[in-house]
Amino acid sequence: MELTHAAPPADDAGRPVQDLPKTQLVRLSLYWLGLSSIFTGLTAILGGRIQFETDGPLYSPGSEGQTLFALNFAGALVAAFVQPTIGSISDYTISRWGRRKPYIFIGSVLDILFLYGIATSNTLIAIAAFMVLLQVSANFAQGPFQGYIPDLVPAKQVGLASALVGLFQVLGNVAGFGIGAAAVATDSFFLGTMALGALELATMVSVVWRVTEGRAAKPREGKSWVAIAREAWGTDILRERSFLWLVASRWFVLMGANMLVNFAVFYLAQTFSLPQEDTGGPNIMLLAATVIGNVVTVIPAGRISDRIGRKPVIYAACLVGGAGMAIVAAAPVILIAVVGAALFGAGVGMFLAVDWALMTDIIPKASSGRYMGISNVATATSGVVAVMTGGILMDATNKSLGYGQGPRLAFGLAVIYFVLGALLLRPVVEPARAARVAGEAAA
Repeated sequence: MELTHAAPPADDAGRPVQDLPKTQLVRLSLYWLGLSSIFTGLTAILGGRIQFETDGPLYSPGSEGQTLFALNFAGALVAAFVQPTIGSISDYTISRWGRRKPYIFIGSVLDILFLYGIATSNTLIAIAAFMVLLQVSANFAQGPFQGYIPDLVPAKQVGLASALVGLFQVLGNVAGFGIGAAAVATDSFFLGTMALGALELATMVSVVWRVTEGRAAKPREGKSWVAIAREAWGTDILRERSFLWLVASRWFVLMGANMLVNFAVFYLAQTFSLPQEDTGGPNIMLLAATVIGNVVTVIPAGRISDRIGRKPVIYAACLVGGAGMAIVAAAPVILIAVVGAALFGAGVGMFLAVDWALMTDIIPKASSGRYMGISNVATATSGVVAVMTGGILMDATNKSLGYGQGPRLAFGLAVIYFVLGALLLRPVVEPARAARVAGEAAA
């Protein structure tokens, strides 16, 4: 295993100036595949257990959305606290493995244990408890991991690095969604759950074993670890106005992006009246269309944002993603829904490629673990808020307008979230491209 190295050369803003080999950029992004797959796949598997496991602890006809929300609510709150706190602590950590790797390794190993608990538990309370523990361990790893790109990537490679992050998040969502869909269609909920853990463990090894450490740890200057943990939530962050607006924008966009994943099983089973064994094919079709849209746009969006700026690309992403969800919501047949899913996937791919780059552009580099952790409060809570709002709307609509109309209204709510995400992006002040170009020339 590689040991900590001296900090790489950096510019006045703390940004590294030395190019990273392409293999390092890929390894930096690879762990996102494992991280993204877990909760995407687990949501599909839990949705299948809620909808179809008639003798299981989660079966709740007429209250499916509320049950899914109950399983995720406490875990999301815990994740919102753990990720920034551990990210901030990792900024100061000194170890033989560096300041990020110990957390990534420990969190990933614990994920396997807690996934096993979810797969084998037989009561709603036990499954919800293991969901909380899984959020603790996953965010214990993710908070420090997110500091790597600000630690290691120079300004001229940020667009490419962000696009690769987006690509591997997409691939992780694909893998998780595919594993979940297969588990639901074949009634293999235990195997599907454990497969998610195995995938994350494999991607973790590549990062921990081969990624070179970057920036040296911040000096503690006599601070206790408790004080450092509290520092993550210091009020000085309120001065970073663009950062706060970007987090708010990200929160709404990610809520819109979460709707299709969270409610796909209910959409097929309730809106189109498909039995369990027939959901696999249409689920895979929706997945494939989303993936194609993602892959087609994710790398070009990152590259284009280097030329025209990050915000215009995010605006376009919200427009395209919202239009796609509107088509899915109104689709009279599954084939039209698949077309909408492709458009939705294109918008999400654009967003994932560029949002990360803009966040990296505006945060203070020395405290990257803290700020990237705070930014992912949006990630940690967006899914559960999407489930809460979409689930409540779905259940209420099913009861008032007829069973099967609820998922359509939930997808319509996603369109509103994309619009709000675009509006909240307006106050964000993006660093001038000219300044970035000058910095790259100086480097």
